[in-house]
Amino acid sequence: MPLRTRDLEEISAHTLAHYDQRAEDFREGTRHHDVRQNIDALLRHIRGQPPFTILDFGCGPGRDLQTFARLGHLACGLDGAEAFVDMARTTSGCTVWQQDFLRLDLPSGHFDGVFANASLFHVPTQELSRVLRQLHATLKPDGVLFSSNPRGNNEEGWSDGRYAVYHDLANWRQLLSAAAFAELEHYYRPPGLPRAQQPWLASVWRRIGEHRDTREDSSTHPTLHLHPLSHHGK
Repeated sequence: MPLRTRDLEEISAHTLAHYDQRAEDFREGTRHHDVRQNIDALLRHIRGQPPFTILDFGCGPGRDLQTFARLGHLACGLDGAEAFVDMARTTSGCTVWQQDFLRLDLPSGHFDGVFANASLFHVPTQELSRVLRQLHATLKPDGVLFSSNPRGNNEEGWSDGRYAVYHDLANWRQLLSAAAFAELEHYYRPPGLPRAQQPWLASVWRRIGEHRDTREDSSTHPTLHLHPLSHHGK
């Protein structure tokens, strides 16, 4: 049965409330997670000369945002949880937008890369194609999308107070290809373990083709104030 508007609003509200209520515990629990493999995977596929403009999509408390800034890139964060947005702004000094993943308001053709680390799996499958088209539209031509999600057999529903979708590789490829992305690479994490002990599927995609702008009025795009040397993630 398709999710109704009310269902989608409840999914966003309850998932964001889960993170807002546990923001400090989440920050401490993920502070030392090593995602350099993921950051490197995004950056090595971006064409041109740095610094790059990077959108940390689902930036959480700001861990990876800080890393991008320290590397000299022009990083901007986005998260729906108010507590995470406050943390990320304070710790990184970067621009951080508070936006619901299901109600995005993104500038067109602006970013060299989108870093979606542990975030897109919260988007219901019914809405994912639309969200992917919006990420496609905010990337520059040939821009790069990185995504890492907990993998599964395409199960979908509530998990520990959050809405989650556990895609397998075949389904994920189908969704991204339909949104006009071309696969560059994929791998499983954490590295160096048997596949059964690698719950995360990471993949890198290049924007190809064109989509019609999903926005009606580009004048309402949020203003960018990017700082090259000040910055987060999950």
